[in-house]
Amino acid sequence: MISRDTAARRRISAAFAMALVLGGCTPGDHRGQGGDPPSRPPTAPSPSSSTDPLADCPASGVRIRSTGGDAAMGLRALGIELINCGDQPYELNGYPVLHVFDEQHEPIMLRVVNGAKEITSGFDQPPRKITLAPDERATAVVLWRNLVTDSTVVATNGEYLTVAPAAGQPAEEVDPDGPVDLGNTGRIGVSAWKKADPSTPAPTRPAPPPAPSAVPSSVSPPDGRL
Repeated sequence: MISRDTAARRRISAAFAMALVLGGCTPGDHRGQGGDPPSRPPTAPSPSSSTDPLADCPASGVRIRSTGGDAAMGLRALGIELINCGDQPYELNGYPVLHVFDEQHEPIMLRVVNGAKEITSGFDQPPRKITLAPDERATAVVLWRNLVTDSTVVATNGEYLTVAPAAGQPAEEVDPDGPVDLGNTGRIGVSAWKKADPSTPAPTRPAPPPAPSAVPSSVSPPDGRL
């Protein structure tokens, strides 16, 4: 049986120990707990990057990207392709819809020439209805000239380009492979969507060469002159 004096001494000891524990805490030990702001805003984990640009297929079921540009004698040509990354057929019948933006992401007012007749020749084939099966692709070419004909007009340089499959469809930002340097022409051209040729099949592994016939080291091969 514990006496009243013993119980009282134990209560005093426990209270003294608790005071020591609380006294050893610093304000930093409560950081991030209720009522105290964290030391810095939490950052959301970055999504894992993928080497496959089609790994995340958008809700539209298609992905648009550029395939690189070419510049010669002031004429610029940028290839673009649309990939059916979904699991349903996708239909196209017309021209890509383009929008160009400056470095502040403000839209640049310009005229889009379907067929690029006023810019160059050879890209004015009329559109035709095409159907892309899953994993099939369509291509088009964006064309413009870096041409300055009036020194009083400020040349236009776009930094960003978006492309939509058709009017009213979601657009995607594509890499213009450099500035969209329109000079003071105020126009950009685009060819109609065209179904891409099937990809070249991956080469098969060549068959190993036949093993040489074994010739005993003590026997000379026959003389070819005989």
